[in-house]
Amino acid sequence: MVLEKINQVNDIKNIDREELPLLAEEIRQFLVEKISVTGGHLASNLGVVELTMAMHLAFDLPGDKFIWDVGHQSYTHKILTGRRDGFEKLRKYGGMSGFPKRKESVCDAFDTGHSSTSISAGLGYARARDLLGQSYRVVSVIGDGSLTGGMAYEALNNAAQLKTNFIIVLNDNEMSISENVGGLSVYLSNLRTADAYTGLKAGVENTLNKIPVYGNKMVEHIRNTKNGIKQLMIPGMFFEDLGVTYFGPVDGHNIAQMVKIFQEAKKVKGAVVVHVKTKKGKGYGPAERHPARFHGAEPFEIETGVPKTKKKKANYTDVFSTVMCKLGARVPELVAVTAAMPDGTGLKRFRNMYPDRFFDVGIAEEHAVTFAAGMAVGGLKPVVAVYSSFLQRAYDQMIHDVCIQNLPVIFAIDRAGLVGSDGETHQGIFDLSYLSSIPNMCVMAPKNKWELSDMLKFAVNYGGPIALRYPRGEAYDGLKNFRAPITYGKSEVLYDECGIALLAVGSMVKTAVEVRSRLRDMGYSCSLINARFIKPLDEEMVRTAAKEHQLLVTMEENVRSGGFGDQILEYLTDIGETVRVINVALPDDYVEHGSVEVLKMETCIDADSILKRIVAEYAGMRSEK
Repeated sequence: MVLEKINQVNDIKNIDREELPLLAEEIRQFLVEKISVTGGHLASNLGVVELTMAMHLAFDLPGDKFIWDVGHQSYTHKILTGRRDGFEKLRKYGGMSGFPKRKESVCDAFDTGHSSTSISAGLGYARARDLLGQSYRVVSVIGDGSLTGGMAYEALNNAAQLKTNFIIVLNDNEMSISENVGGLSVYLSNLRTADAYTGLKAGVENTLNKIPVYGNKMVEHIRNTKNGIKQLMIPGMFFEDLGVTYFGPVDGHNIAQMVKIFQEAKKVKGAVVVHVKTKKGKGYGPAERHPARFHGAEPFEIETGVPKTKKKKANYTDVFSTVMCKLGARVPELVAVTAAMPDGTGLKRFRNMYPDRFFDVGIAEEHAVTFAAGMAVGGLKPVVAVYSSFLQRAYDQMIHDVCIQNLPVIFAIDRAGLVGSDGETHQGIFDLSYLSSIPNMCVMAPKNKWELSDMLKFAVNYGGPIALRYPRGEAYDGLKNFRAPITYGKSEVLYDECGIALLAVGSMVKTAVEVRSRLRDMGYSCSLINARFIKPLDEEMVRTAAKEHQLLVTMEENVRSGGFGDQILEYLTDIGETVRVINVALPDDYVEHGSVEVLKMETCIDADSILKRIVAEYAGMRSEK
């Protein structure tokens, strides 16, 4: 196998050129085999195999710097830098990350996980290089979907001022996660199909190259003045109008062509965009046919692409999707907004049923929130469906454009809490803290699938900024008989006893049920309270619980700082209450990749860890007496 010759960085430079297509084929086969077992980002990685190989051939690592936008497409890069063995534990706790990590390899120049950041980071690298008198190359690889994010345009505008080399590779596969939307997609489509320009360019160059002595000089002269031809044949020339040199489009699966164009790009004194056309999912039939489904794949059968584990129960996203469709029929003002995630957020069905009331704004969370604020002022009831980690990008817009004006925008926050294998950049563990810090914001979390339905209906009728956060994975179907009406700012007492009180938020209610059952088996008396509202805090409930119990245990799948437990501790201090409190929360840290079950154990928010803390604390309290 050719792949066995790749054991460390730059080994690809020793591969015979005629063996490169075979190496590409073997890399694709390797990725399909490994990801079918571990799960991971498949379609995006299959699409950039030749592109990554060409980059490793044209540049020298680790001296030169590659910055992968988002970074989920860096698997081939990891293979070519000697990390092939790491795929056995890809995205598992203690194993190799599915994203670039500087602590993992000197060949990973920048940690990435969210979209539209690579040009800014690359430009920063280039400025540092120049100021320190260094000479390495900087290459930022950004997908066409990521160019729907405003930060990329801010960086492009700034990059135009650069007078030294900086290469931006535009990986154009006509998709982000789902199909691209918006004006930029149309623009790039026009670039791809500008046959009049590309045909003329090739014909002129071929003819002139045949002229002895002067032909090559004439071609070079035309290249230096090509902007005029491009302006005639391709209206707008967006990148060059910004002051950024544009090369392409080039076939992203032709290694020789890409190596050649990268050598040309190195000569540019300034920022240069190399427009590369690739096919997402290339080489694996199911991924080519369904690239969105294989963006982030669960373990699957290689022959069919069918997931190995059958989905048994509805997850929270499914429940949200169903309730949104039902509410759409009852509330004509209801509209849905997503930032390039109609499938992931569960809005695909709503889009199909109410296409005029569905808005995909691209990878642009900041715009999505202010856009929703404008619709709210105009009399609509917008629901912004977004992952917890991605909503962090719109914190300013939530404050300035929604909450200061007290507008009825509903934030449906999926993947709240630990999400597992994607790691630090995707864990939704800060939302209770950052949402609770905003005046006028109401924050809720459901205990099970029925409460998610009730809370969404409550939110639609609320009349102000309101956030509903729910976790990834199967929706809890326990506590079905506990369905008290949702009352603003009020918790729900599930079991009322004395001694110990468990005050649990959202997903942690399920854990609290197990903890309470085991405590009672051990002879302890234990209340269980479903918080429901994180903001406003149910102060009456807290006062009552403090007076009627010796120990309060707050439970949340959020960092401790600024979370639910912190708010209760602050309130108890304010009223002079001295009841003992155990604050069960995630550490104020970034949680790495791994399964959710393993991460809960490692961060001590699983039932076993909580039970041990309670028993030890209660025993200590008794001994003090």
